[in-house]
Amino acid sequence: MDLKRVVVTGLGALTPIGNTVNAFWANLRAGVSGAGPITYFDASAHKTQFACEVKDFDVEAFMDRRSARRIDRFTQYALAAVAEAVGDAGLDFDQLDRDRVGVIWGSALGGVDTFEEQVTAYATGDGGPRFSPFFIPRILADSSSGMIALEYGVHGVNFNAVSACASANSALISAFDSIRLGKADVIISGGSDAGITPAMVGGFNALKALSTRNDDPAHASRPFDAARDGFVLGDGAGALILEALAHAQRRGAPIYAEFVGGAMSADAYHATSTHPEGVGALLSMRNALADAGLAADAVDYVNAHATSTPAGDISELLALRDLLGDSLPRVNISATKSMTGHLLGAAGAVESIACILAVRDGIAPPTINVTTPDAEIPPGAELTLGAAVARPITVALNNSFGFGGHNATTVFRRYADT
Repeated sequence: MDLKRVVVTGLGALTPIGNTVNAFWANLRAGVSGAGPITYFDASAHKTQFACEVKDFDVEAFMDRRSARRIDRFTQYALAAVAEAVGDAGLDFDQLDRDRVGVIWGSALGGVDTFEEQVTAYATGDGGPRFSPFFIPRILADSSSGMIALEYGVHGVNFNAVSACASANSALISAFDSIRLGKADVIISGGSDAGITPAMVGGFNALKALSTRNDDPAHASRPFDAARDGFVLGDGAGALILEALAHAQRRGAPIYAEFVGGAMSADAYHATSTHPEGVGALLSMRNALADAGLAADAVDYVNAHATSTPAGDISELLALRDLLGDSLPRVNISATKSMTGHLLGAAGAVESIACILAVRDGIAPPTINVTTPDAEIPPGAELTLGAAVARPITVALNNSFGFGGHNATTVFRRYADT
């Protein structure tokens, strides 16, 4: 079958280190941490009292107050990021075949903020059960993709991918496949989550997954460091406009990069822990490169999943060692969660944006906060510690792994009209 080429024509980001793509990219290159004390609720009773929150978000810049009240924060974030991406791509929906424009979004949690708020009010209130009429549509994970389609009046493929912290990459791969198989011309894809809530922080604490470095939040997310003690929870959204190359060329769209491959796999090892040798991660990366028709030595940059957990960081590096072989020392690897925290279902989208901009600008963003590298790091691994590195980047690979053993890898290449 003649598969269509897929390109990225628009980007949107709402992150703990910037509420636009340009702000996010500038702060990522500069090594800025987005971590600080939690302000969304009183976290004084929690073991972890800090997170990477979205800052100065004005929802009324994107919708009226009445509309905002009808949707959860994770959907607000989605609509904000998509608005930037749509504008960036120059999409005029009146000039498009709306039946061939779709939305495939990702979220790990859905409307957990709404769920906690409403159930708490029910449990502590008097006079019987009183729930908002918007309770159900606000909590459903697929409300984000549905609301995006409603906002722009598009009728193509529409669903939400839910694969824990791999959700956004799963959504992007599904969107990529839909376009190259000729089932859509344009797909709005990405992911969003708003998981900084009392129950989520408490739940992750119970799993011993979060850092408890309350006295030094800015340095708490420290992937690959010997003293890392867990990830830092984050909120946000990332949006990508994916488009068939011929369609983008016809309308004179800007092209950031070409989306050339993607693959998913399962560890089938543990409910929450990654496979210690990175077996599923390696399969995902190998299959993604095979899908792209690329050898491992074509990779220049890897945005690692690397969340700052004791087990996960090393298992991924072992998989990368096995994937890259002798090429390992020349590939820049970075863990941008050291700056953004872990955005859960949004992580893959935001980190794919980092890969795309790394390809565009020839800059590998840094891994910050590493003072004593873990002794188990494979020899020769170039972790881009402390500062961004300017270098030619033609191929970038992005990893996202999730609870349940879900692995998803996307591959982006510098666009060339050949």
